[in-house]
Amino acid sequence: MRIVMIGQKYVPSREGGVEIVVEELATRMAAQGHEVTLFNRKRKEYPPIAEYKGCKVETIFTVNKRALDAIVYAFFATLKARRLLKKRQVDIVHYHAEGPCFFLNLLPKRKKRPGTKIVVTIHGLDWQRGKWGGLATRILRIGERRAVKYADEIIVLSHNNKQYFRETYHRTTKYIPNGIQPPEPRAADIIKKKYGLEMNSYILFLARIVPEKGLQYLIPAWKKVVEQTGTSKKLVIAGGPSHSEVFYDEICKAVKDDKSIIMTGFVEGRELQELYSNAYLYVLPSDIEGMPMSLLEALSYGNVCLVSDIPENTEVINENCYVFRRGDIDRLRHQIKKVIGLNLRTHYNMVIPYTWQDVVQQTLEIYTR
Repeated sequence: MRIVMIGQKYVPSREGGVEIVVEELATRMAAQGHEVTLFNRKRKEYPPIAEYKGCKVETIFTVNKRALDAIVYAFFATLKARRLLKKRQVDIVHYHAEGPCFFLNLLPKRKKRPGTKIVVTIHGLDWQRGKWGGLATRILRIGERRAVKYADEIIVLSHNNKQYFRETYHRTTKYIPNGIQPPEPRAADIIKKKYGLEMNSYILFLARIVPEKGLQYLIPAWKKVVEQTGTSKKLVIAGGPSHSEVFYDEICKAVKDDKSIIMTGFVEGRELQELYSNAYLYVLPSDIEGMPMSLLEALSYGNVCLVSDIPENTEVINENCYVFRRGDIDRLRHQIKKVIGLNLRTHYNMVIPYTWQDVVQQTLEIYTR
């Protein structure tokens, strides 16, 4: 099949869950002999490439400003996809996330493109995310409705989102969860030299620094735990901002001069593996998720996890994990304090709930059914 992927910022990248999912799907499909084209965004910080692991890469024009980046990219990517569909040069156009779907109405209607499919993966209800303003939220809601109206198939990552589309739009969707790579456990080397971290010496938060991930709950809860217990463990905050520089600056101010908190910025590669491999507890206090890749990765490394009780988190965790009521700082404090006092055995129960091979196979079935 000839497949086009639209919606990612850039592949290869770990900038967000969308980028990880698109890379895993596209490269595995290409390895099976499918002709996959990735529509990457044109950005100064991204080196232009024409090919990646068997996939063709096309760079799509955009404006490198927060308010315009995604919408301009989506417009030009959709125009390109429309031309390919009209010329019968593509079989599948696969959109990722709600925002890029804003222009789905520009694509040829079903009867004018026989034998082709428009597929949309909803990575989460993006209009609920706190980093967006009023206009962006409205655009995302329109994108969601146009996905419902114009997509031939919709994939969701959680049972909660499947129920949402059924109840809100009476639209049937296909649940295909994210997959996970086998972990690569690493001894503390880089993180010991850079931050003084050793096995089980820290609590790990690893996600983008955006409001919906819940750092505004975790930081005050952690400070209270340190005050009450005098623990020598550290809180490690690993991640960078994503269209939320004001919030990121607020977080930096909140942890300034606090020696119990370490901010690493964006991490990848060996350093990322070491952080997962040596954490005593992984914490994800999010308000909103699609299907959190970092939580899946933490589970694959055998981390004990503490998460908010939103369905997208609780669907994923196992019996060795803990939950707290979303947004409840005192319950979060209580759970962290409790887990620290348990002297848990960590990194022995590695769990890979879903493999990428399974995800690719199910996605290809969606393409052909």
